[in-house]
Amino acid sequence: MASTWLQVAAFMVVLVAWTCPTLVECRIRNYKFNVVMTNTTRLCKSKPIVTVNGRFPGPTIIAREDDTVTVKVVNHVKYNVSIHWHGVRQLRTGWADGPAYITQCPIQPGGTYVYKFTLTGQRGTLWWHAHVLWLRATVHGAIVILPKVGVPYPFPKPNKEVVVVLGEWWKSDTEAVINQAQKLGQAPNVSDAHTINGNPGPVGNCLANGGYKLQVDQEKTYMLRIINAALNEELFFKIANHKLTVVEVDAVYVKPFTTDTILIAPGQTTNAIITTTQKAGKYLVAVSPFMDAPIAVNNLTATASVHYSGALTSTATKLVTPPPQNATLVANSFVNALKSLNSVMYPAKVPLTIDHSLFFTIGLGVNPCKTCVNGSRVVADINNVTFVMPTTALLQAHYFNISGVFTDDFPSKPLMPYNYTGTQPKNFATNKGTKVYRLPYNATVQLVLQDTGMIAAESHPVHLHGFNFFVVGRGLGNFNPNKDPKGYNLVERNTVGVPTGGWTAIRFRADNPGVWFMHCHLEVHTTWGLKMAFVVDNGQGPLESVIPPPSDLPKC
Repeated sequence: MASTWLQVAAFMVVLVAWTCPTLVECRIRNYKFNVVMTNTTRLCKSKPIVTVNGRFPGPTIIAREDDTVTVKVVNHVKYNVSIHWHGVRQLRTGWADGPAYITQCPIQPGGTYVYKFTLTGQRGTLWWHAHVLWLRATVHGAIVILPKVGVPYPFPKPNKEVVVVLGEWWKSDTEAVINQAQKLGQAPNVSDAHTINGNPGPVGNCLANGGYKLQVDQEKTYMLRIINAALNEELFFKIANHKLTVVEVDAVYVKPFTTDTILIAPGQTTNAIITTTQKAGKYLVAVSPFMDAPIAVNNLTATASVHYSGALTSTATKLVTPPPQNATLVANSFVNALKSLNSVMYPAKVPLTIDHSLFFTIGLGVNPCKTCVNGSRVVADINNVTFVMPTTALLQAHYFNISGVFTDDFPSKPLMPYNYTGTQPKNFATNKGTKVYRLPYNATVQLVLQDTGMIAAESHPVHLHGFNFFVVGRGLGNFNPNKDPKGYNLVERNTVGVPTGGWTAIRFRADNPGVWFMHCHLEVHTTWGLKMAFVVDNGQGPLESVIPPPSDLPKC
């Protein structure tokens, strides 16, 4: 099985080789992504999946802070495709952000599009993924942004750096899974396995699959660039007999702290350092789901292993016990330990005054559906608005002043307040519309995201495109504006978990003109409509305005 996979990958890889014509460091990184169908047997059952350059996970993009990256995407599959560069700020380059029908029309079968963007002021681990349908289940990969030449990490440089991509796997075609669920109006089937760098570890009827192996030497340090590319599940990450020192999340340095368990939500990245001080041997790596609400999830643990050099093949693997699925205390302990580095070189520039104070409730609902099994379908919403995807990209409509595509009347707070985490309203119906919230250039925003008990309370990892934001507070129950701000903390992210039955408060400055998507990074909730967009108007002059679209921008 492994040899078959390696042959396919070697045949399909077409990353463009890039060499510097002079001794000066390259400032432009060129890549080519061929989106293709690849047969894989990762779970002892061959099936075609959509991949980039025949690889799962896809190729890693490596660049430096302030480099410009160009990626030519060629679509060789039957599906529409678009690629999102998750966490890249895309300053004035919204045309390269990637969410289908938000900043661009998708790349149609046989089509091409060149994404071009600059990694302005960013360094660390980000990632890229498909942003149309459920294709990101297999269409995803890492972005490694190194500091500028001569600029050190704000922690001791590790001996080696390793990308670790966590994911979910369905035995069935993911498009068939979600299409069937939408037809029935019900929740889709949960995944059949979790994966670590594309491997689940030993699974039933496939004991030959030993999983991913990280080879290490004793008394060395290894920085793991961990990415949660799973569609629908927050995950715990743990290594037997080893502590993890967390130094960065979402490509932002944090005050280093040590833990034995990492919590990482879909869309998030975490850099953690392990020191190989154990005896020569083999140590289990465990990835398992976190869900503290009574929601069906894939409860299988994916495994990999850390192999010390010199360990005998016959050496027994040291085991590790993952946290229980509902280990809320473990999850909260990790989240509460995150704090911005806030150093002289990397200050935390959190807005101290607020121009727009927003309160968004997020949750589920039920709307009528004549063709569904029970005459209704499950939907999701923000402030009781279930977002309807347009057929013309919002950024194009905004830039070219095309009327009738969206309205800018997204509510700043719930229109009918209630006890969000208490007694549920009798009416579970939601409003539908393609609504955006408009912001002047450079406005400061505080946004409180409030989970609700509509149908079921659960955690929501919310991702905001185009910006980093500061998480200034979180708590359980209903947000109380009179007392909760007194307990505000501080960490910078691009994706944040809203706790089950609780709230999270974030702040950001709207200094990036364009149209910027915000949505739950649980793909099922995005599909159901838990999404909206901000329109940030141009400021003064060309340096505060959206640049013109590229000539090869796909058409709808």
